[in-house]
Amino acid sequence: MLPLAWEGAGGYGSDPDFDEGFPTMSDEQSNQIGGIAAEALRQFIERIERLEEEKATIAADIKDVYAQAKSQGFDTKIIRKIISLRKMEDQEREEIEQLLDLYKAAIGMA
Repeated sequence: MLPLAWEGAGGYGSDPDFDEGFPTMSDEQSNQIGGIAAEALRQFIERIERLEEEKATIAADIKDVYAQAKSQGFDTKIIRKIISLRKMEDQEREEIEQLLDLYKAAIGMA
């Protein structure tokens, strides 16, 4: 267990009445619990770091594909819009298209 900076310097570690009514655990129990939590935390952090690296690699790959499409004359804004539309359910896409048509008609763009 890591020592607390305020123990023995007027903090709760030096107050004999502080732990009254509260369950306490031995140093062995707290090291075991802390050890398990610390190991689990380390594993989560390392896993997230690996996934972040993979995400960055994939983002760079996607950027390259957009650059290739642009170099062949495709409009990348339209490609992004199509990808966005393909992610939607048919009903949601139709609802958006109807609202877009309605709004365009309302401002004289139809």
